Amino acid sequence: MTLAPERHEPVETPALAAIDRPVAPTRPRAHDPQQPLYLPETLAPLEHRVREYDLVLAGAAFVLSLIGAVLVWSATRGAQLRAHADPNAFLYRHLFNLIVTGGLLFAASRVNARLLRMIGPVVYVGSLIGLLAVFAIGSTINGAKAWIVLPGGFEIQPAEFTKLGLVIGLAVLFTQHLGERGHDGPPARREMLIAISLIGVPLLMIMLQPDLGSSLVVASSAFVVLVAAGVRARWTLGLLAAGVLATIGVFKSGLLAKYQVDRLTSFLHPHHDVLGAAYTVTQAHIAIANGGWFGYGLFHGPQTSGGFVPEQQTDFVYSVAGEEFGLVGAGLIIVLFAVLCWRGLRIARHADPTGRLLAVGVVGWFAFQAFENIGMNLGLTPVTGIPLPFVSYGGSSMFAQGLAIGLLEAVHRRAFR
Repeated sequence: MTLAPERHEPVETPALAAIDRPVAPTRPRAHDPQQPLYLPETLAPLEHRVREYDLVLAGAAFVLSLIGAVLVWSATRGAQLRAHADPNAFLYRHLFNLIVTGGLLFAASRVNARLLRMIGPVVYVGSLIGLLAVFAIGSTINGAKAWIVLPGGFEIQPAEFTKLGLVIGLAVLFTQHLGERGHDGPPARREMLIAISLIGVPLLMIMLQPDLGSSLVVASSAFVVLVAAGVRARWTLGLLAAGVLATIGVFKSGLLAKYQVDRLTSFLHPHHDVLGAAYTVTQAHIAIANGGWFGYGLFHGPQTSGGFVPEQQTDFVYSVAGEEFGLVGAGLIIVLFAVLCWRGLRIARHADPTGRLLAVGVVGWFAFQAFENIGMNLGLTPVTGIPLPFVSYGGSSMFAQGLAIGLLEAVHRRAFR
């Protein structure tokens, strides 16, 4: 019987341990074409920060803005040439507005939940101050004293910022006492009375301008927030009835001039007074109908280049899309708005209570305003004089909408984390 040789375990010394320890693979050189590209670790946080944003939402708003820049350029180019002025003047101003809007969007996207609750009352009160300033130093344009004219040809319409201020104010109001009544409980009576005051004060001031279009958008976005907050049916039905009575009262009180009433009701009888109250709608119909499937092409629309459609760079910019880009181009705008609203509702579904109400209110604002503007161009809704979001020319509306998209991105960032 042979004995197995005795095994001696080697004694590990620091030097041997260093030799035997597996060596980590070295990073491949960037210039070596046979090796995969090495991504520095510093890029990981950047990728994470990019993923915090809803790029589809921002992309839809960006594409709509670019389409709007082209449409505004086409709508104003002919008139500028006939006036021997710079044909690109409105385009340059519109692009400047887009740059400012981009900065506001990014700043708003960095707002956290605590800061949102702090600035909510500030934004709301600031919008009220702007509405009060209109009555003191405002200018009347198209029958409504709704603008403050600034040096350099710039104008501010405070009602545009009221839409955002009211949505933020209501979202903060309905969630600050959420823990007391429970997440499934409807807002208490005290909260509803405060909400009615928050809605009624700016709404009355806007109707006195009179700006019926903005008042309808403000009322619709506020109503959407009320429904999303779980307000009892008797409150919502009562507010609807009050809104209808208030609208009737505006028509009966003489607050609106006869030509304004005729313009608002022209969609009910589009073939009556085609050279008067229904002139704009009739010309918009002609432009859209003649566009066919693919349109005449940029700068080649006869109605647009001839200046037959009044206010075509603002309220009736959709008729430019219909005439020069046809059903395909005009339909693309509707698809982009559908994407915008879908992403906003998706953000609302994953957000905290305050963010959810804010997102739903912004979606209601964009959806109603786009529906009203496009329907106005098609003769399906009253001619109320409201712009198409992100597409129409106008700094105030663009700035307010950029802030709204930025806040949606802020809500998305909180849910992402």
